[in-house]
Amino acid sequence: MSTPVTAAMLYNLVACPHRVTMDLSADSAQRDEPNPFVELLWERGQLYEREVIAGLQTPFTDLSRYAADEKERLTLEAMQRGDPLIYAGRIQSDRMLGDPDLLRKEGSGYIAGDIKSGAGEEGPEDNLKPKIHYAVQLGLYTDILERKELSAGRRAFVWDVRGDEVPYDFQASYRKRDPRTLWEDYQEALHQADAIIKGREVTLPAYSAVCKLCHWYSACVKRLKELGDLTMIPELGRSKRDVMYATVHSVTAFAAADPAKFIAGKRTVFPGIGPDTLHKFHDRARLLIVADARPFVRTPIQLPDYDRELFFDIEVDPMRDICYLHGFVERRARDNATEEFVFTFADDITPEAERKAFADAWSCIRERRPCVIYYYSKYERTIYRKLQEKYSDVCSAEEVEELFDPAHAIDLYNDVVKKSTEWPTWDFSVKTLAKYLGFSWRDTHPSGAASIEWFHRWIETGDPAIRQRVLDYNEDDCRATRVLRDALDSLPVLPGGSA
Repeated sequence: MSTPVTAAMLYNLVACPHRVTMDLSADSAQRDEPNPFVELLWERGQLYEREVIAGLQTPFTDLSRYAADEKERLTLEAMQRGDPLIYAGRIQSDRMLGDPDLLRKEGSGYIAGDIKSGAGEEGPEDNLKPKIHYAVQLGLYTDILERKELSAGRRAFVWDVRGDEVPYDFQASYRKRDPRTLWEDYQEALHQADAIIKGREVTLPAYSAVCKLCHWYSACVKRLKELGDLTMIPELGRSKRDVMYATVHSVTAFAAADPAKFIAGKRTVFPGIGPDTLHKFHDRARLLIVADARPFVRTPIQLPDYDRELFFDIEVDPMRDICYLHGFVERRARDNATEEFVFTFADDITPEAERKAFADAWSCIRERRPCVIYYYSKYERTIYRKLQEKYSDVCSAEEVEELFDPAHAIDLYNDVVKKSTEWPTWDFSVKTLAKYLGFSWRDTHPSGAASIEWFHRWIETGDPAIRQRVLDYNEDDCRATRVLRDALDSLPVLPGGSA
């Protein structure tokens, strides 16, 4: 049989269509070693699934010890009998192959479900939506059931890490001002996967935030450099690259071109890219290819003037939904000799430990005010809002909002770097910019994902060396934020943009 479309394939396609191509046809010798964080996700997912199944209070048909054709045959027999709940089944139809965690009888048919060790929805609390990478998997199972005339309707469910059953209605539209349904999203992914399998669609690598966790990372980065791919330009992602590709193929070609020839009035020849954005991308392309290019500021930056500064970073384990570390590098009078690293750490994974770490961090901040607080991205503010809701005795919602008032709390990424600066780098992450400025982390492969894996290993072992590794990483992140903040003072102001 030719290669079938699987749920895992659709999951990967949502993040990167080129990964599907690489998985199907690339030389396996080019694969990187498995990422420890990705391995941890699999490990935690399997453990959580076992915990959920072990805790079921209702009878179910367990097919987990079977494989391949035998599992498929037994799944079909169980559905034909009308078994109320089937675990670890296998279904197939028309070159589509699915292994749903659960098949539940409803009325005269079945709906599919998956057990996930993450949240079943994403987005802000007041606008939660199904996760598209879960939806395409569930859509595949639902489609197979329909084709086998065993479906109870175009709906499915996720049992998520919070113990909630999250419904997935494929006929509903979840986007504001967009009538597309989850079923249409699934169908688009299915057709694209089928086209890739049959060679009708040729994909290209594209640089994005998810790349570093992929086992094709090194191979794709090598290819991106060879191509001079446009996604090497910060914020110029796959979709923008694809609309530009027929006209301009590479960073070098784009940098050498006159952007005016792509502009007509208030529009450009590239759908979804306006003139201002095109000029910004053009400046970034020139920064990447011009020898000895230097970063610059588009508009003057004015940062608050306080004697005391706090450079702030937190660490969170999203799989356990716990904020376990609050780190601060304190500096006085802009003198690096006065720097001190202060932290609060949750010494276990209980709500009581998380609350204590949050309360201690809140006291730490309060004792050092007045001061200016620097952080990188909205994540710290988002997590503090969540912590305040969980532990409202520590502080009020109004106090959290006042803490993050831009008059004395600066999100260096969103409010400074993105708005006002340009850099000769592939992205604007604090690690990329601080390394460009000469800062070095003590750890060989520092990342937020790695710190989650380290924290998990510390919880398992209690090894103080692992705990210290997490603390060192957090301290380095805080110091990197300080290095970036100081560099902003010396960047030249070039309002028109120039490399």
